[in-house]
Amino acid sequence: MSKAAEVFELTRKFGDFTAVDRVGFTVEEGEIFGFLGPNGAGKTTTIKMMTGLLRPTSGSARVGGYDVVEEVEQVKLNIGYMSQLFSLYPDLTALENIQLFAGLYGVSGPRFDERRDWVLEMAGLTDYKDRLTGELPLGFKQRLALGCAVLHEPPILFLDEPTSGVDPISRRNFWDLIYGFAEAGTTVFVSTHYMEEAEYSHRLAVMNRGVLVALDRPSALKAEVREPILEVLSEDAPRAVEALSGGPGIIEVTMFGRAIHVMVEDQTTGERQIPQILEAAGQQVGAIRPIEPSLEDVFVCLVRRSGGTVTG
Repeated sequence: MSKAAEVFELTRKFGDFTAVDRVGFTVEEGEIFGFLGPNGAGKTTTIKMMTGLLRPTSGSARVGGYDVVEEVEQVKLNIGYMSQLFSLYPDLTALENIQLFAGLYGVSGPRFDERRDWVLEMAGLTDYKDRLTGELPLGFKQRLALGCAVLHEPPILFLDEPTSGVDPISRRNFWDLIYGFAEAGTTVFVSTHYMEEAEYSHRLAVMNRGVLVALDRPSALKAEVREPILEVLSEDAPRAVEALSGGPGIIEVTMFGRAIHVMVEDQTTGERQIPQILEAAGQQVGAIRPIEPSLEDVFVCLVRRSGGTVTG
């Protein structure tokens, strides 16, 4: 398979602060490649360097066969980019936004008519094309922004946290569109902080503190967690987390809705000690059972191993 992107020790510094530190990977054509990490992990900075929006301090990258520094204009012509803010002009109508992006991408004549109609239909805006974009519900803005980003049918698409703030049904529908693009051969780069979205990626790059700390299929990443994880049901999950955190043999405690995931050094010891700790804190244990790690468990473990999240 051809390489859609090749990244070599890509680094970006802002003064004394290193936002991205020697990141490297390759991506195949038609792959959905996800970036997962906490705020400040370097996801957006990496994407901005790959799209030619930000010049690397050192290292190099080729996207679509073009160097992101020496051939930046060719890179921009061969990609679509959708930012966290959807890249739309709120004081223009949906149709006017489409016309604007068509002009930027050189889409004209019969091809424009075809692509315009496709975007309006895909976004569900055929009957609302003259409505101001700023007045549209968030899900419609999201699909319109995606349509504008792929108006010129680029082979590579970058989506930087495209579903932030969007309801779960809209997110699911949006990912159906992403899969459709990938099946048609488009390479999709997408950053997210939603664990259920990260599962949809063919491969997932986990970043923290500017460093690539893991890269593999989501299922393979979960298989790498060796420490036992126990699911604990308690009448007061927040208090239970507080009581268990830092306990003997307890590595990590995370709240999952009304349940708690406790990573322990030894399963048998953990099953014995956890009820004792909670009862000493005045908490009743509803149930305790071993479970397979979720992607969120993997994420918490990898971030912890790589120094924790950036604070401040």
